[in-house]
Amino acid sequence: MDRLQYINGSYATPKKNISVFSKMMPELCFYQNLYRIVSKCASMAKRGMYDNEAWWRSSLDVMNALENVGVHLEIDGTDNFISLDGPAVFIGNHMSALETFVLPGIISSEKQATFVIKEGLIDYPVFKHLMRATNPIAVSRANAREDLKKVLEEGTERLKSGISVIIFPQTTRIAIFDAKSFNTIGLKLAKRAEVPIIPFALKTDAWGNGKRLKDFGKISPDKTAHIAFGKPLFIKDRGTEEHNLIIDFIAKKLGEWGGEVC
Repeated sequence: MDRLQYINGSYATPKKNISVFSKMMPELCFYQNLYRIVSKCASMAKRGMYDNEAWWRSSLDVMNALENVGVHLEIDGTDNFISLDGPAVFIGNHMSALETFVLPGIISSEKQATFVIKEGLIDYPVFKHLMRATNPIAVSRANAREDLKKVLEEGTERLKSGISVIIFPQTTRIAIFDAKSFNTIGLKLAKRAEVPIIPFALKTDAWGNGKRLKDFGKISPDKTAHIAFGKPLFIKDRGTEEHNLIIDFIAKKLGEWGGEVC
């Protein structure tokens, strides 16, 4: 699948003919396609063939699989980072598995990037080969001081080599946005590496979190998946103002989309 075509920095799922079977059983249809995509990519990763282009192309394949079962995606503000010279730290809220799979197709197709992830994903069955191939920064979430040190050191290294870093400051995926759980690790990294921040907000509960397996929840085609990127922020002083601007951006967007903020 080729890069997304944006109009004034925006993309919306084009009108599609959804099969009767996909309408009746969206989870079955989607997860069958997801398994096929992930299996193919894991095989490529094992052979050392899963590069940045393969990553963003497979990400767009997942997006297409969602759209083929009726999920509508709306993406705004991509011009805020496409026109930006050099890498950035992307900071936003975390709601579901959707953004983990879809963001590479949006960001890495224009600006090579990687994620800050929890260490457990490095050994996650099947996905581990893909995760390792994308050169992520893996943190334990057991020792905040050690995690900060690792993100600052490895994140600065990635950014200096031209690779942007995507960070979810919340400790876990959650449908309700809670500003108090939003840490400042991304701001500290941006300040140290002297790069801008691109805030992003999302509402992605069209792909729900599962009760037993969190990645495999309900697919709800009646819900629109929203992703929006804000203007670049440059850290001044301690970054308190920028931190508040990121939180305000996310809260405002969620309010527009009917999301929950506490």
